[in-house]
Amino acid sequence: MLSQAVQWLEVRSDSLGDVDPDRLRRNFPGRLLYSLRSRAEGGHFEGSDRQRRDRLLRAAQQYDLIDLEGERDLLPELLAAIPAYKRLISWHGQSLDSERLSARFEQLATVEARLYKLVSTGAQVGDELAPLRLLKSLGRSDTIAYATGQMGFWSRLVAAHLGAPMVFGMVAEDRRIHGEPTIAQLIEDYRLPALTPLKELYGIVGNPVSHSLSPRLHNAAFQALGYPALYVPFQVQSFADFWREMIDAETLPSLGMPLRGLTVASPHKEAALVVAGPKSPMVRWAGSTNILFRTNGTWTADTTDPEGVLPILRGRGIPIKRKRAAVVGCGGAGRPVAAALDQAGAEVMLVNRGLKRGQFAASLLGLPFIPLSEFKIEGFSIVVNATPVGRDDNQQPFALDRLGEDAVIVDLVYNSKPTPLVRGTRSLGRVAIEGREVLLTQVLRQFRLMTGWNMSRNLARQILLPGRGEGG
Repeated sequence: MLSQAVQWLEVRSDSLGDVDPDRLRRNFPGRLLYSLRSRAEGGHFEGSDRQRRDRLLRAAQQYDLIDLEGERDLLPELLAAIPAYKRLISWHGQSLDSERLSARFEQLATVEARLYKLVSTGAQVGDELAPLRLLKSLGRSDTIAYATGQMGFWSRLVAAHLGAPMVFGMVAEDRRIHGEPTIAQLIEDYRLPALTPLKELYGIVGNPVSHSLSPRLHNAAFQALGYPALYVPFQVQSFADFWREMIDAETLPSLGMPLRGLTVASPHKEAALVVAGPKSPMVRWAGSTNILFRTNGTWTADTTDPEGVLPILRGRGIPIKRKRAAVVGCGGAGRPVAAALDQAGAEVMLVNRGLKRGQFAASLLGLPFIPLSEFKIEGFSIVVNATPVGRDDNQQPFALDRLGEDAVIVDLVYNSKPTPLVRGTRSLGRVAIEGREVLLTQVLRQFRLMTGWNMSRNLARQILLPGRGEGG
């Protein structure tokens, strides 16, 4: 059953065939949009011009809105049968610069319609900006423009704040289609269809970031505080390219929504240091940052990775000083955690699959290192998994068969369910701290650093750990 927040249902007849609209109306109280996307515009329809015309004419008698492709369907016969209030005139294609995209819109707008839709396929960082510039320049409420794909996903969210009257999402997740959000995600993570004033942008930059719960947490906090901001995911391969297009080019301020803070995820935790001005002592020591925020016109780098481990251990009364600790994974998250454990008095061993990264971390932090192939868990009181293993697969990063009776496992990875590592540890009757608990402690400090405000701890717990009391 679709949420009551959904006002329109698009029927992609090029994929589904011509379904019975009366049946849809019995189960959906909103309005229906008929689309017959051609191969030329990224769809599946390959029939003749006559077949296409017949299907569109038939649909015009049954649907509330008909998607007419600007390159193919603006024919006298169709326009005579489909009144302007039933027309959505669309274009789907490869990314265009702002000038050419504006010209494309002017071409579509020569035919009167209820809505106009321009959707580009982003190929590189910055391609998603032209649709947003178009919306800003038009200042209209009848035009939808955004970029598709995981890289362009954030543009459809911002587009709504620039006048786009619709935000498209899928009824159910389809892993074959990358970058298309579900309706549930749009509602839960981005609070749609409610639109509050937007004066600032925040986000998470990494690759991948689609699994992140940070947007849900930050946007819920913004809504609770009445804070005029939006937190979006930036999935990028090159942090340098992202910074050049999004920050140095000053495009976002020109749209009226400057970027004020970033959560930095893998694999950009080292590259992000290049753009930072002030750096916290831990960032300088570990050579890694997971948060950038603007203060007095400059970008400050800090890390909250240690906050995800030490406060939880201390809160549970787990001793750290003089305890043997192993940190598995020597990347941008593992190094700050290892450094913080060392500072707290633990005897820390670095563990990594690749020798080069492990040896680099050992020289940087002054800590011993062994390859993962030689790692034995026996004798360690605290073991932290700082690798991505278990997030997208059913694997454990290391064996648990000799885990000590009083040992504690901390898994930085989180998923919709406890990871194999967490489940395996608990099945042995040992303590396992899962990634959602880690994220909870981190996000509270990140929100404070970026905005100067406090996120409600209870709100964060309700989202991350529903049904559990404090310490559950």
